[in-house]
Amino acid sequence: MLDADTELPQTISLLLVDDHPVVRKGTRELLEGESDLKVVGEAGSGEEAIAQARALRPQVILMDVSMPGMNGIEATRAIKAEQPGVGVLVLTSYDDDAYVFALLEAGAAGYLLKNASEDDLLGAVRAVAGGESALHPSIARKVLERFSVGSQPSPPEDELSNRELEVLRVAATGHTNKEIARDLDISPRTVQVHLANIFSKLGVGSRTEAVLHGIKRGWIDPKTL
Repeated sequence: MLDADTELPQTISLLLVDDHPVVRKGTRELLEGESDLKVVGEAGSGEEAIAQARALRPQVILMDVSMPGMNGIEATRAIKAEQPGVGVLVLTSYDDDAYVFALLEAGAAGYLLKNASEDDLLGAVRAVAGGESALHPSIARKVLERFSVGSQPSPPEDELSNRELEVLRVAATGHTNKEIARDLDISPRTVQVHLANIFSKLGVGSRTEAVLHGIKRGWIDPKTL
């Protein structure tokens, strides 16, 4: 777990996964034009993505959905099983609910369409690297409703402190770290530390996963958000 003196890495390492070399080339050029982003590897299939993730240990993986052989859903599930802390940002042309839910169930931290603007993509990469959610609000609402069905209540104190639970519940509303800090009258740095500790305790790598965990445990009621 992090303490108040822990510094987060300044450069974000990325792995690009897409079966189209031209798409990977364009995405790499965009990302490497930013001083805080570094592409450490590429993969053209789900199987290759697992091998590259294992060898390179990137902070963020940009994951396509439809690929020959193992698809992005299966690859995400396998990678998250090995590396719970990695952030998987889905970058795809598919916006079907079934794909969204399957990828988030597999552990993806965000979901972005390939027609997104360059600013949206860069913002999503940085958000996922910082443990924040990168979901469109309309998708976020459907996700909250979908995963609240059949939730199994369990005592949150078995896993989180009261303050951590407060932070998680406010995070579920989509607030930024600064907004959470304002709502709870604490510093943004303290929010960051609480979130990092929440991720560590729950064995997740993103705010999206932590919120879904909370919904499934009955700690968060989507109707109140």
